[in-house]
Amino acid sequence: MQHGKYRFIAGFLAVPLGLYALFVIWPFVQSIYYSFTDWTGLSPEFSMVGFDNYSRMLDDDIFWKSLWHSVLFALLVPLVTLGLALFFSFMINVGGRKRKGGPVITGVRGSGLYKIVYFFPQVLSIAIVALLFQFAYNPDSGAINSLLRGVGLDSLQPLWLGDPDIALWCVMAVLVWSTVGFFVVLFSAGMASIPAELYEAALLDGASRFTTFFKVTLPLLWDTVQSGWVYMGILALGAESFAVVQIMTTGPGGPDYSTTVMVLYVYQKAFRDGQAAYATTIGVALLVVTLAFAALVMKLGRRERLEY
Repeated sequence: MQHGKYRFIAGFLAVPLGLYALFVIWPFVQSIYYSFTDWTGLSPEFSMVGFDNYSRMLDDDIFWKSLWHSVLFALLVPLVTLGLALFFSFMINVGGRKRKGGPVITGVRGSGLYKIVYFFPQVLSIAIVALLFQFAYNPDSGAINSLLRGVGLDSLQPLWLGDPDIALWCVMAVLVWSTVGFFVVLFSAGMASIPAELYEAALLDGASRFTTFFKVTLPLLWDTVQSGWVYMGILALGAESFAVVQIMTTGPGGPDYSTTVMVLYVYQKAFRDGQAAYATTIGVALLVVTLAFAALVMKLGRRERLEY
């Protein structure tokens, strides 16, 4: 009986595991293999060069810049995005004042409208969002500097994407704006599943909204927050950061490599410079950074599961 059960399970999993190995695991293996070659990506001929690509990468100043920028994306973008999403979702679901004849636990007035407003950027493609903000950041005719001129702050008109000191922060702001709405909806769904009796008991005991958030909401929502942190970090290290930097910045990746991230550097080396082997080497480093980030978040965020 047990033998038949395991055979059924193995047969059921064989096809999906085979597809996963073919389309996910095998490309990783190929990338690691090509990182030890001098493959250009254009010719089928190549030879093994050992660790030459890795030595070159360690001596590459632009690689270290891109690594630092990617680490900033992975740490700061999820922190700001999830922090804002938790605040907005808490106010939408729990942060309102008791109205006469209404429930004790309620969201702020117009919470339904706020959900739509916060989620709206998710309807737009990240490419469209990047283009819109590229126009908004234009130092001459952009909406931001035009607004500053309109309120009399003519002297405070930065170059935004043209200033190496602030260009990366401008790009990060776009990524936060475009993703925070998704997590507002996600956290709102989690908060809606928390029994209202827990909030009512906390309020009856004299707990403030601040205390209620940190003692009731956040502990019960922690698994969702942790998963969201890993998901947001992977987005910030991967396609999302590539899209906004590629579309919005000069070069792209400028000025002076001030916005270059690892995934963009991989793209440039592979498709602009014809150095596919070196690009896969940087890709392997990106894989290590992503796995290390996910493992670190899961390790530091581990806590005893709370049930209700």
